[in-house]
Amino acid sequence: MNKDELQRKDMESEIRYLKLLSNQYPTIAAACTEVINLQAILNLPKGTEHFLSDIHGENESFDHVLKNASGVIKRKIKDLFGKSLGENDIKSLATLIYYPEQKLEIVLKKEQNLEDWYRITLYRLIEICRYASSKYTRSKVRKALPKDFAYIIEELLHEEADERDKEEYYNEIIQTIIRIDRAKEFIIAISKLIQRMVVDRLHIIGDIFDRGPGADIVMDTLMSYHSVDIQWGNHDMLWMGAASGNEACIATVLRICTKYANLQTIEDGYGINLLPLATFAMKYYGEDECKCFQPKLEGKENFSSNEVQLIAQMHKAITILQFKLEGKIIRRNPGYHMEDRLILSSLYLDSGRVEVDGKSYMLKDTHFPTIDSEHCYDLIPEEQELIDKLKSSFLNSEKLQKHISFLYSNGSMYLKNNSNLLYHGCIPLNPDGSFKRVNIGESGREYSGKAYLDRLDLLAREGYFNTKNPQAKQYAMDMMWYLWCGSDSPLFGKERMTTFERYFIKEKEAQIERRDPYFKLQDDETICNMIFQEFGLDPKISHIINGHVPVEIKKGESPIRANGKLLVIDGGFSRAYQAQTGIAGYTLIYNSYGLLLVSHEPFESTQKAIEEERDIHSTTVVLEQEVIRKRVGDTDIGEELKVQIKDLEKLLEAYRKGLIKEKR
Repeated sequence: MNKDELQRKDMESEIRYLKLLSNQYPTIAAACTEVINLQAILNLPKGTEHFLSDIHGENESFDHVLKNASGVIKRKIKDLFGKSLGENDIKSLATLIYYPEQKLEIVLKKEQNLEDWYRITLYRLIEICRYASSKYTRSKVRKALPKDFAYIIEELLHEEADERDKEEYYNEIIQTIIRIDRAKEFIIAISKLIQRMVVDRLHIIGDIFDRGPGADIVMDTLMSYHSVDIQWGNHDMLWMGAASGNEACIATVLRICTKYANLQTIEDGYGINLLPLATFAMKYYGEDECKCFQPKLEGKENFSSNEVQLIAQMHKAITILQFKLEGKIIRRNPGYHMEDRLILSSLYLDSGRVEVDGKSYMLKDTHFPTIDSEHCYDLIPEEQELIDKLKSSFLNSEKLQKHISFLYSNGSMYLKNNSNLLYHGCIPLNPDGSFKRVNIGESGREYSGKAYLDRLDLLAREGYFNTKNPQAKQYAMDMMWYLWCGSDSPLFGKERMTTFERYFIKEKEAQIERRDPYFKLQDDETICNMIFQEFGLDPKISHIINGHVPVEIKKGESPIRANGKLLVIDGGFSRAYQAQTGIAGYTLIYNSYGLLLVSHEPFESTQKAIEEERDIHSTTVVLEQEVIRKRVGDTDIGEELKVQIKDLEKLLEAYRKGLIKEKR
């Protein structure tokens, strides 16, 4: 095909596309209006992005940080009223916005002049809402308005203060709201609108599940959030594998839940029947003290001694079952190179010892009634019956399947967004800093860097969605388990997971989990620049945002690495880590003025936050401040809008040349 023919075909393709576009914009006027609209949007301030990581089921802390937008709401209140309101009034107003229903109940009981309080509060909330929504188009704000008060709020948000007649009109709206007894409902509606307006997009950098009591509640909140993306963590992948039917993942989920006495997520949250596990545990471990399997009860005082002992027995039963099921995966996937994890094969029960890495250790517990030393990975009939029942419960939990489906539709192994690269754990590296080439048993094929994460993303989806090819589904489900604990898993980032050693061996040397070289090299700007280039990002302006490894402030660690190119925002949302880290988590705010890193002290309770107006005490550090305020045109969405503008301008040209006729 010669050059002229190629040009003709390109022109024909473009005309076909423009004709399709003309169905949406049938006239010159319609196309012009949209160009003007899009061009104007490019000049609006960039929306605020909110980054959170490693929530680990701590639903109350998560909910509070989400409601206060890591301090953004309080900062806006201080911007507007810092010179006219005292600190107590600012706290009260902020608490009202975070928890309007609960705070109003307290106000209604205590406030003597309710009408004055309503009027003052309404004016303040409208002012805050106007300020929070000023960076958005009227169309976008309109779509977010609560249905019952949409017209009224829109009128109030666009009040012209210098127009006297209008001022009286707006005052009358407020008075009428109070007079007809709708002030309470209006305050609730506009407070939630403010929460909605202060954050344009939420990023969750992995590990929603495990340890804390309310992962299911966190998932319900995320599903109702207006704009959210999730970068999977290894704990998320574990639950995704369990929901797919991977038996080892199911056993591991239950082991962690029993370890932290977190049965409410399993039973109440997802309706998983644990009676078969309890019955099995009592039969085989009813006389066992299970000293190594006593659950962690920090903050949980509602368990009797009998309940604690039963949980310990369930904990041990499911742990042994997990080791057997993991052994089956390792044996059918030699490409994982995890033979060192086949520890049941190295048990010497007669002498009460085990061999790990060529060294013999004394076992802390030698009661293994379901293990046959000749066939240590074979399930006894009762174990097979148990895992079949548990698997059925996981596969048939409607709520769990709904939540996991959401993780797939809104999640991925990594995300590139506005010059930021988001992933939970690491990019596997060699000690010299080069990308590690990983063979995962696919006919000798190796993957590294971005290609490796892309392949894992596809396999994680196939493990859940593939229903036509059982062999391919099994392979993909095995890979989901590998992503939880495999030596080259970018979600795990360690050479091995020493679960057996931590339960059964006293010596700390056997429990060491060495991290991927990535974690030693992540403070090197050269390494970060190499990763940016691998993912097609500009090293001069980009950032890597990680979670996974808690930043231990007590040891002098900093979340800011490689001169600000890499940020680690796992600071200990999980209560289990707070004694170790010294704080209760980091979050990140990226607005039109730059990057703000926020560190949080432990959250006491929602009740105290409402009744005593105790916000999480947070410290904000400005990481980067823009000399020129960022606009929508500087974002990824802005680039998409620019393409749309070019297409519309081509359509206008086609209309004016008569290549396409207007549809009047």
